Amino acid sequence: MKILWITNIVFPEPSKTLNIPASVTGGWMYGLLEQIKKEKEIDIAVATVYGGSDYVFFDICGVKYYLLPCDNNLRYNKSLKRLWKEVFQSYMPDLVHIHGTEFPHGLACIHSSKNEKFVVSIQGLVSVIERYYYAGISLTGIVKNITIRDVVKRDTIINAKKKFIKRGWYEKEYIKKAGNVIGRTEWDKAHTKAINKSVVYYHCDEILRGEFYVAKKWDINNIKRNTIFLSQAGYPIKGLHQVLKAVSLIKDEYPDIKINIAGTSIIRAENIKDKIRISGYGLYIKRLIKKLKLNENVIFKGLLNESEMRREYLAAHIFICPSSIENSPNSVGEAQILGVPTIAANVGGVQDMIKHHETGILYRFEEVEMLAEYIRMIFTDDLFAMKLSSQGIMSAEKRHDKINNVTEMIKIYKSICSP
Repeated sequence: MKILWITNIVFPEPSKTLNIPASVTGGWMYGLLEQIKKEKEIDIAVATVYGGSDYVFFDICGVKYYLLPCDNNLRYNKSLKRLWKEVFQSYMPDLVHIHGTEFPHGLACIHSSKNEKFVVSIQGLVSVIERYYYAGISLTGIVKNITIRDVVKRDTIINAKKKFIKRGWYEKEYIKKAGNVIGRTEWDKAHTKAINKSVVYYHCDEILRGEFYVAKKWDINNIKRNTIFLSQAGYPIKGLHQVLKAVSLIKDEYPDIKINIAGTSIIRAENIKDKIRISGYGLYIKRLIKKLKLNENVIFKGLLNESEMRREYLAAHIFICPSSIENSPNSVGEAQILGVPTIAANVGGVQDMIKHHETGILYRFEEVEMLAEYIRMIFTDDLFAMKLSSQGIMSAEKRHDKINNVTEMIKIYKSICSP
């Protein structure tokens, strides 16, 4: 059975061959690929778009990679249809598995098809996410923080939301035309069914990045106490501003409290170049940090690879997923499988991953007072923290079991491919 994957990123192996930076995202796909490669009955090819000018093919370690040139992946590109036909003629897949509906290059693939079968994996649902893009920030707060960079790039928070709305249209087309969808939560099932009532929905949980299965577990005796870890904070949806507000309520009790954030600093303004490059959300966060007197409490750790992320998780007292909307964030799965006590906003499909007060803690996104109280609870009660740790591990190990999930995925492939 020949399966063609369409992804939103260039995988590490062709990235090395092309000498381009490897993406730090997509670990769930790498994990699934490593497991599927062990299955003799499955042959896998991976296709995506990239910023080059040539149509490129590689065969690396038994996996075929197709890279299609595309200078702007935010817009639907009709010229890709011809290239997708070339991919079909070269590989002749039994099934096309599109990972994510966020970008339109896979839609061009569907439009170029005559007889191919398709299934779409839901990651986030941008057509729904756009509703929550401002994440509680007032329009006044958005306008007051528009920067030179925002104007030049036409990329204010308002513009960014409009882009999500446009991408949501493409997403709905995916779900209407593919006919088959793989999801993981009641939330994504409800929304895909609302878009296409006749869609065939399959459930399959995700495989995490490899190191998280073999790493040592979180140990309360080896952590940096009163340290919070966030896996990202680049734009409003990720909710950093809510964590800042919550921390400000308890800083007098924990003056040494730290918020460590994975990713490039969005508040850096050390020179003229930095000040020109800062985004509207970055400026909003910078001013909020100053207002709340948290300058010594917030640290951006830079772009982190898999091993570095693991170290940050294990060093933290708490992991928080404060997003205004999520489906089933892999960051929560990674934190839980390591045993890091986890707090998450009860949004989207997150409730399918966390049982309140057992495998983690849930709170309403806008209730920063509740978030502050739950941070305090874990900081002060080691037995409770260790309970969340052990229960989280058991839950995540079951949900992200590699063998079970690859078995389920192959069942889905066979079901769709059967006459």
